[in-house]
Amino acid sequence: MSSEHKQGLFIILVTFLISLLITLIPLPDWARPFRPQWYTMVLIYWAMAHPERIGVGAGWLLGLIVDVMTESLPGQHALTLSLVAYTVVRLHTQIRVFPLWQQSVTVMILLFLEPLIATWAMGITHQPPPPPLYWFTPVIGMLLWPWIFIILRDVRRRFRTN
Repeated sequence: MSSEHKQGLFIILVTFLISLLITLIPLPDWARPFRPQWYTMVLIYWAMAHPERIGVGAGWLLGLIVDVMTESLPGQHALTLSLVAYTVVRLHTQIRVFPLWQQSVTVMILLFLEPLIATWAMGITHQPPPPPLYWFTPVIGMLLWPWIFIILRDVRRRFRTN
């Protein structure tokens, strides 16, 4: 493995770590429903940019880490992020050529998988359903996607993660 390849992988891992740390920042109760799915958007970007490196396995591992961090049902986020990664890897050539607004809509659809599966898991475990604002998070992700894309693209180019 070349040093450039190792450096690229290191940079990708750092961006995942930053997204996980941002997710851990405590928010007031009123702001929690608006917390963006940072780690999912970073996964979508890297699976689209480097589908040969970041795929279902990376999504599964990231999901297990999120499951532990959020004390959610074991495997809940692992399943969701694996599905997201699989979808992005399969469609990366199409998603890459979309204009940014169309990518944002695609990202929103992918981000809806997470609350959908979480709500399903809550129903299975007889927990109360989430409040309606819970479903607003993917819209926040859609609005943030252009900036996430531009920032991560700049990181990818600056550090030559190829």
